[in-house]
Amino acid sequence: MTCQPLRTMILHQIFLSLFWVNQPSPCYTETRFRRTSDYQVKDVLGYVSESDGKLLHRQKRGWMWNQFFLLEEYTGSDYQYVGKLHSDQDKGDDSLKYILSGDGAGTLFVIDENTGDIHATRRIDREEKASYTLRAQAVNRKTGKPVEPESEFVIKIHDINDNEPTFSDEVYSAYVPEMSDIGTFVVQVTAADADDSSYGNSAKVVYSILQGQPYFSVDPDTGIIRTALPNMNRENREHYQVVIQAKDMGGQLGGLSGTTTVNITLTDVNDNPPRFLQHTYHFSIPESSPVGTTIGRIKAADADIGKNAEVQYRITDGDEMNMFDIVTDKFTQDGIITVRKYLDYETRRLYTLKVEAMNIHMDPRFYYLGPFKDTAAVKISIEDVDEHPIFSRPSYLFEVLEDIDIGTIVGTVMARDPDGASSPIRFTLDRHTDLDRIFNIHSGNGSIYTSKSLDREISQWHNLSIIATEINNPKQATRVHVYVKVLDVNDNAPEFATFYDTFVCENARAGQLIQTISAIDKDEPPGGQKYFFSLAAVNPNFTVQDIEDNTARIVTRRNGFNRHEISNYLLPVVISDNDYPIQSSTGTLTIRVCACDNQGNMQSCNAEALLLPAGLSTGALIAILLCIIILLVIVVLFAAMKRQRKKEPLILSKEDIRDNIVSYNDEGGGEEDTQAFDIGTLRNPGAMEDKKLRRDIVPETLLLPRRTASAPDSTDVRDFINQRLKEHDVDPTAPPYDSLATYAYEGNDSIAESLSSLESATTESDHNYEYLKEWGPQFNKLAEMYGGGESDRDL
Repeated sequence: MTCQPLRTMILHQIFLSLFWVNQPSPCYTETRFRRTSDYQVKDVLGYVSESDGKLLHRQKRGWMWNQFFLLEEYTGSDYQYVGKLHSDQDKGDDSLKYILSGDGAGTLFVIDENTGDIHATRRIDREEKASYTLRAQAVNRKTGKPVEPESEFVIKIHDINDNEPTFSDEVYSAYVPEMSDIGTFVVQVTAADADDSSYGNSAKVVYSILQGQPYFSVDPDTGIIRTALPNMNRENREHYQVVIQAKDMGGQLGGLSGTTTVNITLTDVNDNPPRFLQHTYHFSIPESSPVGTTIGRIKAADADIGKNAEVQYRITDGDEMNMFDIVTDKFTQDGIITVRKYLDYETRRLYTLKVEAMNIHMDPRFYYLGPFKDTAAVKISIEDVDEHPIFSRPSYLFEVLEDIDIGTIVGTVMARDPDGASSPIRFTLDRHTDLDRIFNIHSGNGSIYTSKSLDREISQWHNLSIIATEINNPKQATRVHVYVKVLDVNDNAPEFATFYDTFVCENARAGQLIQTISAIDKDEPPGGQKYFFSLAAVNPNFTVQDIEDNTARIVTRRNGFNRHEISNYLLPVVISDNDYPIQSSTGTLTIRVCACDNQGNMQSCNAEALLLPAGLSTGALIAILLCIIILLVIVVLFAAMKRQRKKEPLILSKEDIRDNIVSYNDEGGGEEDTQAFDIGTLRNPGAMEDKKLRRDIVPETLLLPRRTASAPDSTDVRDFINQRLKEHDVDPTAPPYDSLATYAYEGNDSIAESLSSLESATTESDHNYEYLKEWGPQFNKLAEMYGGGESDRDL
């Protein structure tokens, strides 16, 4: 990067420095390198110091070098010469050999062992390593012994301007509020130079702006970017691209440079008021629109963004009845006008509103720009629609006494057509709300009257639904709820609250309490119930004492009662209320006379108990009853056993094999059957004639059932059954199960044959039924019916 004259000048300066530092100096007491060898010749020179007049000594140096300097980035074709090492022991007879060791010795740095010349074998970059420490030694070529002790020296790499300044970021992003004053800090950029900052100006960086003027400026020393123009408006221009250059050598000609880009964005401030896009807005809406319906949207535009553009709307004039409302759409910042109350075309047809839009977040620095709000006029036209009838009340409540006559008017509902061309109204009663048809309504005037009697005790409330319909447009109908409360009338007499099981002891005394009674009434007078108790007539045995708390006491009037003479007393009690008209009823108490112990506990109330012997207790009566029941059971069992003995036993011998087959309950052989199974059916030769085929498989060939010889009567039954089982095990036509029922035989045909009249009717000859009389008395009736003469047949 440098020219040849500059390199020559620098080398000349290095050589002069080397020459100077190797010259004796009278100002120091010792040399830079300490001599350590005992073989070196010592010359002691004495001189007087100028400072204190003392005799000073100087030791002669053994090496002829001090420190070497090497220029970096050498581009020559030959090795770069570093310096020469020479010992004062070298006589020039090639008896010494120079050896180099340390950083880069033998690779980066090489030495001529004869002359001591040091060269660099390749180009050196100071930014990689600024200095190298090496060790030199002179040894006898023949013996290899050192003639000088090993000494260190340093090769320093001289810097050249071979690195351009580099920014920490290739692209910077910065933000600054719009409308900022001149000199407002934006961002600081920094560039670094890898060259040696302690040597020359190679690393001295100066900043300048290449692009972005006149809006921004940069400090040449610090790299701080600031605004250079006042009142930069984001709404006019939001983004700026600034190019900053960093140049070394203090910015002088020939220095290296680097650049970076800074993207600067102006952030928004609230410096713009909202403005309506038009001064007047027109909307229309049907009068039947429900509350909350959107009428329309208005817009106050704001050039700002974000929270600086947030707008709040409000109605400032023209809505004295609070019929409308306006809210802000948070996403679009539109003003949404909605219906707040029900509209009526017949009442008002046009509304003119004054709407104001104002910023929510304002900056006091920009108040001078004017008011941050705007106004507009909004005209809303109400459209007429055919409305449904409107009742005079949202609901009706009527109160009526329960004793009114049928046809009495309970109340009247009123409705009208709100349209300009008023239509007549017809009223109807929804029968789903009056299933019992207790009420009715006049269709013309809305009068509700009774069609049946009312009873508060059955139903106190009646919830009706009345429908008002326009006669000209039956589709326009409105419902209203009518609540009819039935008021109480004292039309029910009080009665006993419950059934009373009252008794009096035979040993009762006069004035003894035997029962406390109370009453209930279905009516509910406003002041509460009040009952009065009295007797229908004077009773010599009992009396009623009214306690005046809606209860009364039944008290005896004499001593002693005899249940054998009178077991029950009937006491009529009159109960009256205090409402108007007074209602009363008579309830009858049945008072039993019972035997009691000394404490008044009832023991018995039956008059028949007096006929039993004295002293017979309840336990004795129970024991007698149990004995009677046991005797009856024994008699019944005895009768049953006796009847069983009369029947002829089925099994005559214990060895009869049939008593093992009774449990099968087979039906047996028809009329010849007995109560047990007849084993003879197993030996019947006809039992095996009709064999059934298997039901679970289809036989390949139809095999005719073979007839087996019948077993003689003397054959043992067990052998007979085993033989049949073997035959069926190998028979493919046998059923899939084997049981005794397979060999069942119902017996021979009945000698009576069929008794059905259907079969006999097919024969033309007369049939003689006289033999029926031979069957026994039980067939006499049947013989008379069929054995009669011609008169019977005519019947």
